[in-house]
Amino acid sequence: MKEWKVLFIGVGSIAKRHIKNIVTVIMQRSEKIQIDVFRSGNRNSLDSDIKSFVSLVYYEYNKVPYDYDIVFVTNPTQFHIDTIKTFHKKGKHFFIEKPLCPTWQIKQHIIYPEKDSIYYIAAPLRYNPVIKYIKENIFLENVISARCISSSYLPEWRPGKDYRDTYSAHKDMGGGVSIDLIHEWDYITYIFGFPEIVKYIHGKKSKLEIDSDDFAIYIAEYRKQIVEIHLDYFGRKPIREIMLFMEDDTVVGDLVKNEIYFLKKDKKIVFDETRDDYQKRELNYFFDLVCGKETNNNDIIHALSVLKLTQGEL
Repeated sequence: MKEWKVLFIGVGSIAKRHIKNIVTVIMQRSEKIQIDVFRSGNRNSLDSDIKSFVSLVYYEYNKVPYDYDIVFVTNPTQFHIDTIKTFHKKGKHFFIEKPLCPTWQIKQHIIYPEKDSIYYIAAPLRYNPVIKYIKENIFLENVISARCISSSYLPEWRPGKDYRDTYSAHKDMGGGVSIDLIHEWDYITYIFGFPEIVKYIHGKKSKLEIDSDDFAIYIAEYRKQIVEIHLDYFGRKPIREIMLFMEDDTVVGDLVKNEIYFLKKDKKIVFDETRDDYQKRELNYFFDLVCGKETNNNDIIHALSVLKLTQGEL
């Protein structure tokens, strides 16, 4: 029976979700796992919802052993690069939360993975049932234009937490919609590849008390398609959709409701799934990747290329 030894760097909301989902995934795989965490300067007790899943908690780097199969980098974005460089000898493989780094770090730091190590950057929407269906079942040659939108209200993102104190509100911490909502560019490149031309406008238009961008608009040209992307922090009702204008129909993929509509055919497909379902699917893929059963579809080079697209660069 395979036994995994895993270390989490940072135990915020996304780490807690991963920890709970990993426990389920590993049980389904009939494997075993030890989950430890490293916390920098935070000696508060772990939240009750994950405490029973964690074996050891470290607060000092020199006490962390060098024998982890996987290190999950789930601390704030601006610390990812330094964390990877600091802990690269502590673990064999790395699962790095998106994005890899803030845009101002793209050209300042280069990471060279250890030989035979896998560095995977999270891309969960690729495993969303709507995106999977489009990728696997829509004849993309018939797509003339695509329009994507992710619109939601930043103060409601993290209940119980002042949005002004989050990294999203601060550009120097890696905040701003273009990076926060990198998912859209990631799944667009997953579906269509990289464009030949991209135009980008961005800034702040709302009354939100932030110094980061609250909107980003892109128009990208492919050899056969035009793609539009709209991202914002100020939409009062969450909208996350992709529309495909095709030769024979218009297809709307709703990533909030997990539904697909074929407007001309008057047909609807409903996926009975939650966020945890597709994030477990990604974790299963990652463990298969580490076992040599998959190839890395979002390594450092690809993730940096997508990150550049968020800044209107090719």
